[in-house]
Amino acid sequence: VHGANWSNFTKSLIMDKLEVFGARKLKGQIKISGSKNASLPILAATILSKKKIHLSNLPKVKDVETMIKLLESVGSKIKISKKKNSICINNNKKIKTFAPYSLVKTMRAGILVLGPMLARFGKAKVSLPGGCSIGTRPIDIHLKALKKLGTKYKIIDGYVHAFVKKRLKGAKIKFAKISVGATENLIIAASMADGISILSNCAIEPEIKDLVNFINKMGGKIKWIGRRTLKIHGVSDFVETEYKITQDRIEAGTYLIMAALTQSTLKINGIDPKIIKTEIDVLKKIGAKITLDKNKITISGNKIIKNINLKTAPYPGFPTDLQAQLMVLLCKAKKHSVITEEIFENRFMHVAELNRMGAKIKIKGNKAIIEGNTDFKGAELMATDLRASVSLILAALSAKGKSLINRTYHLDRGYEKIDIKLRKV
Repeated sequence: VHGANWSNFTKSLIMDKLEVFGARKLKGQIKISGSKNASLPILAATILSKKKIHLSNLPKVKDVETMIKLLESVGSKIKISKKKNSICINNNKKIKTFAPYSLVKTMRAGILVLGPMLARFGKAKVSLPGGCSIGTRPIDIHLKALKKLGTKYKIIDGYVHAFVKKRLKGAKIKFAKISVGATENLIIAASMADGISILSNCAIEPEIKDLVNFINKMGGKIKWIGRRTLKIHGVSDFVETEYKITQDRIEAGTYLIMAALTQSTLKINGIDPKIIKTEIDVLKKIGAKITLDKNKITISGNKIIKNINLKTAPYPGFPTDLQAQLMVLLCKAKKHSVITEEIFENRFMHVAELNRMGAKIKIKGNKAIIEGNTDFKGAELMATDLRASVSLILAALSAKGKSLINRTYHLDRGYEKIDIKLRKV
Protein backbone atom coordinates (compact mmCIF):
# COMPACT_ATOMS: atom_id res chain seq x y z
CA VAL A 1 0.00 0.00 0.00
CA HIS A 2 1.46 3.33 -1.04
CA GLY A 3 0.65 7.00 -0.38
CA ALA A 4 -0.07 9.65 -2.97
CA ASN A 5 2.90 10.29 -5.28
CA TRP A 6 2.95 14.08 -5.54
CA SER A 7 6.04 14.14 -7.78
CA ASN A 8 4.08 12.84 -10.78
CA PHE A 9 0.80 14.67 -11.07
CA THR A 10 -0.52 12.70 -13.99
CA LYS A 11 0.08 9.26 -12.43
CA SER A 12 -0.78 9.52 -8.75
CA LEU A 13 -0.84 6.37 -6.66
CA ILE A 14 -4.03 6.35 -4.63
CA MET A 15 -4.53 4.28 -1.50
CA ASP A 16 -7.68 2.20 -1.61
CA LYS A 17 -7.23 0.09 1.53
CA LEU A 18 -5.00 0.04 4.59
CA GLU A 19 -4.19 -2.99 6.69
CA VAL A 20 -3.35 -2.04 10.28
CA PHE A 21 -1.98 -4.37 12.95
CA GLY A 22 -2.70 -2.73 16.29
CA ALA A 23 -1.94 -2.86 20.00
CA ARG A 24 1.72 -1.95 19.79
CA LYS A 25 3.78 0.92 21.17
CA LEU A 26 5.23 3.44 18.72
CA LYS A 27 8.66 4.99 19.02
CA GLY A 28 10.75 7.40 16.97
CA GLN A 29 10.36 10.65 15.07
CA ILE A 30 7.85 12.02 12.57
CA LYS A 31 8.60 14.98 10.31
CA ILE A 32 5.63 17.25 9.65
CA SER A 33 4.88 18.16 6.03
CA GLY A 34 3.84 21.50 4.59
CA SER A 35 0.28 22.60 5.27
CA LYS A 36 -2.42 21.51 2.85
CA ASN A 37 -4.76 24.21 4.15
CA ALA A 38 -2.13 26.91 3.59
CA SER A 39 -1.03 25.60 0.18
CA LEU A 40 -4.46 25.76 -1.45
CA PRO A 41 -5.24 29.50 -1.00
CA ILE A 42 -1.61 30.42 -1.77
CA LEU A 43 -1.76 28.43 -5.01
CA ALA A 44 -5.02 30.19 -5.90
CA ALA A 45 -3.46 33.59 -5.12
CA THR A 46 -0.68 33.01 -7.67
CA ILE A 47 -3.28 33.80 -10.36
CA LEU A 48 -2.93 37.48 -9.33
CA SER A 49 0.65 37.78 -10.56
CA LYS A 50 2.25 37.95 -14.01
CA LYS A 51 5.66 37.23 -12.45
CA LYS A 52 7.19 33.85 -11.60
CA ILE A 53 6.24 32.38 -8.21
CA HIS A 54 8.47 29.76 -6.57
CA LEU A 55 6.74 27.76 -3.84
CA SER A 56 8.46 25.21 -1.61
CA ASN A 57 7.39 22.83 1.19
CA LEU A 58 4.19 21.90 -0.64
CA PRO A 59 2.78 18.62 0.71
CA LYS A 60 2.46 15.72 -1.72
CA VAL A 61 -1.28 15.27 -1.25
CA LYS A 62 -4.21 14.90 -3.62
CA ASP A 63 -5.86 18.27 -2.89
CA VAL A 64 -2.63 20.11 -3.78
CA GLU A 65 -2.37 18.02 -6.95
CA THR A 66 -5.96 18.91 -7.84
CA MET A 67 -5.35 22.63 -7.29
CA ILE A 68 -2.24 22.47 -9.49
CA LYS A 69 -4.25 20.68 -12.18
CA LEU A 70 -6.88 23.42 -11.87
CA LEU A 71 -4.23 26.10 -12.37
CA GLU A 72 -2.83 24.23 -15.37
CA SER A 73 -6.31 23.90 -16.84
CA VAL A 74 -6.74 27.69 -16.83
CA GLY A 75 -3.34 28.26 -18.46
CA SER A 76 -0.72 28.44 -15.68
CA LYS A 77 2.71 27.15 -16.72
CA ILE A 78 4.03 25.00 -13.88
CA LYS A 79 7.39 23.29 -13.41
CA ILE A 80 7.70 20.72 -10.65
CA SER A 81 10.87 19.90 -8.72
CA LYS A 82 10.83 16.27 -7.56
CA LYS A 83 13.36 16.66 -4.75
CA LYS A 84 12.29 19.72 -2.82
CA ASN A 85 8.47 19.59 -2.83
CA SER A 86 8.63 22.82 -4.83
CA ILE A 87 7.16 24.27 -7.99
CA CYS A 88 7.54 27.33 -10.20
CA ILE A 89 4.34 28.96 -11.49
CA ASN A 90 4.25 31.39 -14.41
CA ASN A 91 1.03 33.27 -15.22
CA ASN A 92 2.51 35.90 -17.55
CA LYS A 93 0.16 34.92 -20.39
CA LYS A 94 -3.60 35.22 -20.54
CA ILE A 95 -5.46 32.93 -18.14
CA LYS A 96 -8.81 31.31 -18.82
CA THR A 97 -11.40 32.39 -16.30
CA PHE A 98 -13.24 29.06 -16.15
CA ALA A 99 -12.89 26.54 -13.31
CA PRO A 100 -14.72 23.31 -14.29
CA TYR A 101 -16.81 21.07 -12.08
CA SER A 102 -14.59 18.08 -12.92
CA LEU A 103 -11.78 19.62 -10.83
CA VAL A 104 -13.59 21.75 -8.27
CA LYS A 105 -16.00 18.94 -7.27
CA THR A 106 -13.42 17.11 -5.16
CA MET A 107 -12.42 19.98 -2.86
CA ARG A 108 -14.13 23.05 -1.49
CA ALA A 109 -10.93 25.12 -1.91
CA GLY A 110 -11.60 25.26 -5.66
CA ILE A 111 -13.85 28.26 -5.05
CA LEU A 112 -10.75 30.24 -4.03
CA VAL A 113 -9.87 30.91 -7.68
CA LEU A 114 -12.97 33.13 -7.91
CA GLY A 115 -11.39 36.08 -6.05
CA PRO A 116 -8.11 36.25 -7.99
CA MET A 117 -9.81 35.79 -11.37
CA LEU A 118 -12.16 38.69 -10.65
CA ALA A 119 -9.33 40.84 -9.29
CA ARG A 120 -7.01 40.38 -12.27
CA PHE A 121 -9.36 39.73 -15.20
CA GLY A 122 -12.72 41.14 -14.09
CA LYS A 123 -14.67 37.95 -14.74
CA ALA A 124 -14.93 34.30 -13.70
CA LYS A 125 -17.03 31.20 -14.19
CA VAL A 126 -16.38 28.82 -11.30
CA SER A 127 -18.15 25.60 -10.34
CA LEU A 128 -19.74 25.46 -6.92
CA PRO A 129 -17.35 23.52 -4.65
CA GLY A 130 -17.32 19.93 -3.42
CA GLY A 131 -15.11 18.03 -0.94
CA CYS A 132 -15.88 15.68 1.95
CA SER A 133 -19.51 15.02 2.85
CA ILE A 134 -19.18 16.51 6.35
CA GLY A 135 -21.81 19.22 5.97
CA THR A 136 -23.07 22.05 3.82
CA ARG A 137 -20.55 24.61 2.63
CA PRO A 138 -22.56 27.57 1.36
CA ILE A 139 -20.53 30.25 -0.39
CA ASP A 140 -23.04 33.02 0.27
CA ILE A 141 -20.55 34.73 2.62
CA HIS A 142 -17.97 34.80 -0.20
CA LEU A 143 -20.46 36.18 -2.72
CA LYS A 144 -21.98 38.85 -0.46
CA ALA A 145 -18.51 40.14 0.39
CA LEU A 146 -17.34 40.11 -3.25
CA LYS A 147 -20.53 42.01 -4.14
CA LYS A 148 -19.38 44.83 -1.83
CA LEU A 149 -16.17 45.03 -3.88
CA GLY A 150 -18.30 45.61 -6.99
CA THR A 151 -18.91 42.07 -8.21
CA LYS A 152 -22.13 41.14 -10.00
CA TYR A 153 -22.99 37.46 -10.24
CA LYS A 154 -25.55 34.80 -11.10
CA ILE A 155 -25.60 31.11 -10.26
CA ILE A 156 -26.53 29.08 -13.33
CA ASP A 157 -26.44 25.26 -13.59
CA GLY A 158 -24.11 24.88 -10.63
CA TYR A 159 -21.68 27.59 -11.71
CA VAL A 160 -21.00 31.05 -10.35
CA HIS A 161 -20.94 33.51 -13.28
CA ALA A 162 -19.30 36.67 -11.93
CA PHE A 163 -17.96 39.88 -13.43
CA VAL A 164 -16.93 43.38 -12.47
CA LYS A 165 -16.80 46.64 -14.46
CA LYS A 166 -13.15 47.58 -14.95
CA ARG A 167 -11.71 46.77 -11.50
CA LEU A 168 -12.80 45.68 -8.03
CA LYS A 169 -13.22 48.62 -5.63
CA GLY A 170 -12.01 48.62 -2.02
CA ALA A 171 -14.73 48.50 0.64
CA LYS A 172 -15.46 47.92 4.31
CA ILE A 173 -16.64 44.36 4.85
CA LYS A 174 -17.71 42.71 8.08
CA PHE A 175 -18.23 38.97 7.70
CA ALA A 176 -21.57 37.79 9.10
CA LYS A 177 -19.78 34.81 10.65
CA ILE A 178 -16.18 33.68 10.87
CA SER A 179 -15.40 31.82 7.65
CA VAL A 180 -11.94 30.57 6.66
CA GLY A 181 -12.76 30.26 2.95
CA ALA A 182 -14.51 33.63 2.67
CA THR A 183 -11.68 35.37 4.53
CA GLU A 184 -9.14 33.83 2.13
CA ASN A 185 -11.12 34.68 -1.00
CA LEU A 186 -11.59 38.29 0.05
CA ILE A 187 -7.96 38.78 1.11
CA ILE A 188 -6.86 37.61 -2.34
CA ALA A 189 -9.46 39.69 -4.21
CA ALA A 190 -8.99 42.88 -2.16
CA SER A 191 -5.19 42.74 -2.50
CA MET A 192 -5.60 43.82 -6.16
CA ALA A 193 -8.72 46.00 -5.78
CA ASP A 194 -8.68 49.74 -6.42
CA GLY A 195 -8.38 51.50 -3.05
CA ILE A 196 -8.47 50.37 0.56
CA SER A 197 -10.46 47.48 2.02
CA ILE A 198 -11.13 46.84 5.68
CA LEU A 199 -12.09 43.24 6.46
CA SER A 200 -13.44 42.58 9.95
CA ASN A 201 -14.56 39.44 11.80
CA CYS A 202 -11.91 37.55 9.81
CA ALA A 203 -10.79 34.00 10.49
CA ILE A 204 -7.27 34.09 11.95
CA GLU A 205 -6.00 30.54 11.39
CA PRO A 206 -2.22 30.25 10.91
CA GLU A 207 -2.90 29.28 7.29
CA ILE A 208 -4.61 32.64 6.71
CA LYS A 209 -1.67 34.47 8.24
CA ASP A 210 0.56 32.46 5.90
CA LEU A 211 -1.55 33.65 2.94
CA VAL A 212 -1.17 37.27 4.11
CA ASN A 213 2.60 36.82 4.46
CA PHE A 214 2.78 35.34 0.96
CA ILE A 215 0.83 38.15 -0.71
CA ASN A 216 2.90 40.75 1.14
CA LYS A 217 6.08 39.07 -0.08
CA MET A 218 4.68 39.30 -3.63
CA GLY A 219 4.35 43.05 -3.13
CA GLY A 220 0.89 43.28 -1.57
CA LYS A 221 0.03 45.75 1.17
CA ILE A 222 -1.90 43.93 3.89
CA LYS A 223 -1.76 44.74 7.59
CA TRP A 224 -3.48 43.36 10.68
CA ILE A 225 -5.00 46.35 12.52
CA GLY A 226 -6.95 44.30 15.06
CA ARG A 227 -7.24 40.72 16.27
CA ARG A 228 -9.69 39.87 13.48
CA THR A 229 -9.37 42.97 11.28
CA LEU A 230 -7.29 43.51 8.15
CA LYS A 231 -6.47 46.67 6.23
CA ILE A 232 -5.65 46.02 2.57
CA HIS A 233 -4.26 48.59 0.13
CA GLY A 234 -4.93 47.22 -3.33
CA VAL A 235 -1.98 47.09 -5.73
CA SER A 236 -1.91 46.68 -9.51
CA ASP A 237 1.22 44.57 -9.93
CA PHE A 238 3.40 42.07 -8.08
CA VAL A 239 7.03 40.95 -8.02
CA GLU A 240 8.76 37.60 -8.61
CA THR A 241 8.60 35.69 -5.35
CA GLU A 242 10.04 32.72 -3.49
CA TYR A 243 7.97 31.42 -0.58
CA LYS A 244 8.03 28.43 1.79
CA ILE A 245 4.66 27.05 2.91
CA THR A 246 4.09 26.81 6.67
CA GLN A 247 3.82 23.50 8.59
CA ASP A 248 0.65 21.40 8.77
CA ARG A 249 -0.72 21.85 12.30
CA ILE A 250 -3.54 19.33 11.70
CA GLU A 251 -1.06 16.63 10.73
CA ALA A 252 1.01 17.48 13.82
CA GLY A 253 -2.08 17.36 16.05
CA THR A 254 -3.06 13.99 14.59
CA TYR A 255 0.31 12.43 15.44
CA LEU A 256 0.31 13.97 18.92
CA ILE A 257 -3.10 12.41 19.61
CA MET A 258 -1.83 9.11 18.19
CA ALA A 259 1.06 9.09 20.70
CA ALA A 260 -1.28 9.87 23.62
CA LEU A 261 -3.69 7.14 22.48
CA THR A 262 -1.08 4.38 22.15
CA GLN A 263 0.86 5.42 25.29
CA SER A 264 3.89 5.97 23.08
CA THR A 265 6.80 8.40 23.09
CA LEU A 266 7.23 10.29 19.84
CA LYS A 267 9.17 13.31 18.64
CA ILE A 268 7.18 15.48 16.25
CA ASN A 269 9.62 17.55 14.20
CA GLY A 270 9.13 20.57 11.97
CA ILE A 271 6.24 22.22 13.83
CA ASP A 272 6.07 25.48 15.78
CA PRO A 273 4.36 24.62 19.10
CA LYS A 274 2.87 28.12 19.29
CA ILE A 275 0.41 27.42 16.46
CA ILE A 276 -1.09 24.38 18.22
CA LYS A 277 -1.14 25.71 21.78
CA THR A 278 -4.83 24.84 22.28
CA GLU A 279 -4.31 21.25 21.16
CA ILE A 280 -1.24 20.86 23.40
CA ASP A 281 -3.16 22.25 26.39
CA VAL A 282 -5.99 19.78 25.79
CA LEU A 283 -3.59 16.82 25.60
CA LYS A 284 -1.88 17.93 28.81
CA LYS A 285 -5.28 18.05 30.57
CA ILE A 286 -5.99 14.54 29.37
CA GLY A 287 -2.71 13.37 30.90
CA ALA A 288 -0.02 13.39 28.20
CA LYS A 289 3.47 14.56 29.09
CA ILE A 290 4.70 17.10 26.55
CA THR A 291 8.03 18.88 26.15
CA LEU A 292 8.31 21.82 23.76
CA ASP A 293 11.29 22.99 21.75
CA LYS A 294 11.67 25.69 19.10
CA ASN A 295 10.56 23.51 16.20
CA LYS A 296 9.89 20.19 17.90
CA ILE A 297 7.44 18.55 20.32
CA THR A 298 8.14 15.44 22.38
CA ILE A 299 5.09 13.63 23.75
CA SER A 300 4.64 10.59 25.99
CA GLY A 301 1.20 9.10 26.45
CA ASN A 302 -0.06 8.29 29.95
CA LYS A 303 -1.68 5.00 30.97
CA ILE A 304 -4.52 6.98 32.58
CA ILE A 305 -6.42 9.11 30.06
CA LYS A 306 -8.60 11.73 31.72
CA ASN A 307 -12.02 12.67 30.42
CA ILE A 308 -12.82 16.16 29.10
CA ASN A 309 -15.75 18.14 27.70
CA LEU A 310 -14.86 20.21 24.65
CA LYS A 311 -16.33 22.30 21.83
CA THR A 312 -14.82 22.79 18.39
CA ALA A 313 -14.39 26.46 17.47
CA PRO A 314 -12.64 28.76 15.00
CA TYR A 315 -8.95 29.35 15.70
CA PRO A 316 -7.58 29.68 18.34
CA GLY A 317 -10.24 27.25 19.57
CA PHE A 318 -10.00 23.48 19.19
CA PRO A 319 -10.12 22.68 15.44
CA THR A 320 -12.95 20.71 13.89
CA ASP A 321 -10.29 18.96 11.78
CA LEU A 322 -9.01 17.21 14.94
CA GLN A 323 -12.40 16.39 16.46
CA ALA A 324 -12.60 12.83 15.11
CA GLN A 325 -9.05 12.03 16.23
CA LEU A 326 -9.67 13.38 19.74
CA MET A 327 -12.87 11.36 19.99
CA VAL A 328 -10.85 8.16 19.50
CA LEU A 329 -8.55 9.20 22.36
CA LEU A 330 -11.49 9.99 24.66
CA CYS A 331 -12.90 6.51 24.03
CA LYS A 332 -9.99 5.32 26.22
CA ALA A 333 -10.72 7.76 29.08
CA LYS A 334 -11.84 6.38 32.44
CA LYS A 335 -15.04 8.44 32.51
CA HIS A 336 -17.45 9.81 29.94
CA SER A 337 -16.65 12.86 27.81
CA VAL A 338 -18.68 15.18 25.58
CA ILE A 339 -17.59 16.74 22.29
CA THR A 340 -19.78 19.48 20.84
CA GLU A 341 -19.26 20.06 17.10
CA GLU A 342 -19.88 23.75 16.36
CA ILE A 343 -18.45 24.04 12.81
CA PHE A 344 -19.94 21.30 10.58
CA GLU A 345 -23.32 19.68 11.15
CA ASN A 346 -22.41 16.32 9.62
CA ARG A 347 -19.05 15.53 11.17
CA PHE A 348 -19.88 12.49 13.27
CA MET A 349 -19.97 9.93 10.45
CA HIS A 350 -16.96 8.10 11.94
CA VAL A 351 -18.96 7.29 15.10
CA ALA A 352 -20.74 4.25 13.63
CA GLU A 353 -17.43 2.70 12.62
CA LEU A 354 -15.84 3.39 16.02
CA ASN A 355 -18.82 1.76 17.72
CA ARG A 356 -18.29 -1.32 15.53
CA MET A 357 -14.80 -1.52 17.03
CA GLY A 358 -16.17 -1.50 20.56
CA ALA A 359 -16.66 2.19 21.37
CA LYS A 360 -19.80 3.40 23.13
CA ILE A 361 -20.66 6.77 21.62
CA LYS A 362 -24.12 8.33 21.42
CA ILE A 363 -25.03 11.32 19.25
CA LYS A 364 -27.52 13.93 20.43
CA GLY A 365 -27.78 16.77 17.93
CA ASN A 366 -24.33 18.30 17.64
CA LYS A 367 -23.03 16.51 20.73
CA ALA A 368 -21.17 13.22 20.94
CA ILE A 369 -21.36 11.55 24.36
CA ILE A 370 -18.38 9.19 24.73
CA GLU A 371 -18.70 6.60 27.49
CA GLY A 372 -14.98 5.75 27.74
CA ASN A 373 -13.21 2.60 28.96
CA THR A 374 -13.12 1.23 25.42
CA ASP A 375 -10.97 -1.72 24.39
CA PHE A 376 -10.90 -1.37 20.62
CA LYS A 377 -11.02 -4.58 18.59
CA GLY A 378 -9.83 -4.91 15.00
CA ALA A 379 -12.52 -4.83 12.31
CA GLU A 380 -13.13 -4.15 8.64
CA LEU A 381 -14.02 -0.46 8.36
CA MET A 382 -15.21 2.14 5.86
CA ALA A 383 -13.80 5.69 5.77
CA THR A 384 -16.25 8.50 4.99
CA ASP A 385 -14.10 11.64 4.82
CA LEU A 386 -10.53 12.87 5.26
CA ARG A 387 -10.36 13.26 9.05
CA ALA A 388 -12.67 10.28 9.67
CA SER A 389 -10.21 8.16 7.69
CA VAL A 390 -7.32 9.04 9.96
CA SER A 391 -9.44 8.60 13.11
CA LEU A 392 -10.07 4.98 12.06
CA ILE A 393 -6.33 4.46 11.62
CA LEU A 394 -5.76 5.76 15.15
CA ALA A 395 -8.40 3.43 16.56
CA ALA A 396 -6.92 0.52 14.60
CA LEU A 397 -3.41 1.27 15.92
CA SER A 398 -4.69 0.91 19.48
CA ALA A 399 -6.94 -2.09 18.78
CA LYS A 400 -6.28 -5.75 19.39
CA GLY A 401 -5.91 -7.63 16.13
CA LYS A 402 -5.95 -6.60 12.49
CA SER A 403 -8.14 -3.91 10.93
CA LEU A 404 -8.83 -3.35 7.25
CA ILE A 405 -9.80 0.21 6.40
CA ASN A 406 -11.55 0.70 3.05
CA ARG A 407 -11.89 3.87 0.96
CA THR A 408 -8.72 5.39 2.36
CA TYR A 409 -8.30 7.43 -0.82
CA HIS A 410 -9.68 10.20 1.41
CA LEU A 411 -6.33 10.12 3.25
CA ASP A 412 -4.47 11.02 0.06
CA ARG A 413 -6.26 14.35 0.07
CA GLY A 414 -4.58 15.58 3.24
CA TYR A 415 -1.85 13.32 4.69
CA GLU A 416 1.49 13.01 2.92
CA LYS A 417 2.94 9.47 2.97
CA ILE A 418 1.05 8.54 6.15
CA ASP A 419 1.66 4.81 5.65
CA ILE A 420 5.42 5.37 5.27
CA LYS A 421 5.61 7.73 8.24
CA LEU A 422 3.74 5.30 10.49
CA ARG A 423 5.83 2.29 9.44
CA LYS A 424 8.98 4.21 10.44
CA VAL A 425 7.71 4.48 14.05
